Amino acid sequence: MNFLAHQYLSFHSEPVMVGNFIADTIKGVVSDDHPEGVKLGIQIHRAIDTYTDAHPIVLETRKLLYPWFHKYAAVVQDVYYDHFLAINWHFYSAIPLPEFVNNVYNVLTQNDFLMNEKALRILHFMKLHNWLFNYSTMAGIDRALKGLSQRATFKSNMENGLEALDANYAALNEHFKEFFPLLVNEIKREYTAPLLDLNK
Repeated sequence: MNFLAHQYLSFHSEPVMVGNFIADTIKGVVSDDHPEGVKLGIQIHRAIDTYTDAHPIVLETRKLLYPWFHKYAAVVQDVYYDHFLAINWHFYSAIPLPEFVNNVYNVLTQNDFLMNEKALRILHFMKLHNWLFNYSTMAGIDRALKGLSQRATFKSNMENGLEALDANYAALNEHFKEFFPLLVNEIKREYTAPLLDLNK
């Protein structure tokens, strides 16, 4: 899953939002220097990725995308799933997407002292180009995939991501709508108790 889904699955806990955001910039064992809530956010992020990467529906999505993107199919799938979360947002949240997104930016900015240089750079560009909201638009998806294409080590074809999205739109949307509630339930099942302990 990509940035929007990870923030949604932070369950409105500010330290968890921060940890979930910085998790990809932290490798290996999580330092005890991080506050407990931030460490929990990193754990949740990793659990989301582990569950997602092994799920049969997600593997079916990646199989569908493989002819277009080969080894980068998983990267593109993450971006596409954030698009489908954004356009289906009203099914999953009573908070309007623009309000949710602005709150995320505010929380992350207020806690930027907890972030390393890489996370700060990502946050800068996320806010500058309003990534979280713009996943709902074709222009936003196009910009995201072209940016990823420029940073890819090998030929990725991600610059043609809109063509693949358009060709497979209905199937990809159905994959997302089948999978996402399962992911939400899994993370709630595993982390409701730690989240409650955090808020005591």
